[in-house]
Amino acid sequence: MSETGYDAEFLLDLYRRMVLIRHFEERVKYLFLEGVMPGTIHQCNGQEATAVGVCAALEPADVITSTHRPHGHALAKGITVHDAMCELFGRTTGCCKGKGGSMHLGDLAKGMVPAIAIVGGGIPIATGIGLAFKMKKEKRVAVCFMGDGATNEGAFHEGINMGAIWTLPVVYVVENNLYGASTPVSWVVRTKTISERSAIYGISGFTVDGNDVLAVYEAAKKAVDRARAGEGPTLLELMTYRITGHSRRDPALYQSEEEKKKALENEPIGHFAEHLLSRQIGDQACLDRIVTEVDEEIEAAAAAAMAAPEPRPEDTLLDLFVE
Repeated sequence: MSETGYDAEFLLDLYRRMVLIRHFEERVKYLFLEGVMPGTIHQCNGQEATAVGVCAALEPADVITSTHRPHGHALAKGITVHDAMCELFGRTTGCCKGKGGSMHLGDLAKGMVPAIAIVGGGIPIATGIGLAFKMKKEKRVAVCFMGDGATNEGAFHEGINMGAIWTLPVVYVVENNLYGASTPVSWVVRTKTISERSAIYGISGFTVDGNDVLAVYEAAKKAVDRARAGEGPTLLELMTYRITGHSRRDPALYQSEEEKKKALENEPIGHFAEHLLSRQIGDQACLDRIVTEVDEEIEAAAAAAMAAPEPRPEDTLLDLFVE
């Protein structure tokens, strides 16, 4: 990990974004356990560096697609805690007016297509967005987040092949957390890395430490710059680990205690905090202040969401696309 060329403000902002995602997910978990929040959730605890590192490399006009585990991507791309929290509560003040919920979180005004819960479903969508950018001669980039489980879907191969043959400005980001739900990736992928598959399509591919936010940022910046310059797609594999179950009802018994312990030792926020402190980029009081500010923001958002109005039945007839 190296901070060469980065100012303290940028580095501390990366830290803040990761803390925001982690604490948002923790607060949401307890809101569900308390029975005050509807629906279900798939959380990204432990994967904060992938969302933050990639989105830090993007311009506001760039667009991302997400998955059934979208909270981190949404917050990293600029959706506010207030708008995200209201959406999870199904309120009209949410980013999708309460119609999307957890698995369909997004806001096109912030450059995030409402998340697609179908595994691999965002891959052809991101490819199509990249095609639109190219046809309109816009210097914009589409980024497609996916889990390792999506890489064996037909949409993965079809979408990336299209992106490759048309040299589209798309970055395909695989958040490899070692499990597709409860199935180890080693059971379903024969190659040493998923990024090796890039060679099949004749595009660039990298595997980096997804728990190192600067490594993620640097790899993503390289891929995004290539895409924006007209050099085509990149398959970017980020090795990470979710320190939570697949969904809120999953006790994750398939993860060994030794594996969980190692994951906690390598989780990205503590890792980055140690790095900042060792380089005297801020001090412990500075980092503690960031945590306090984040917690206050999240609590205010939760209170506002619980007080916000619910959609009316007739609101289902609004915001429809009719030919």
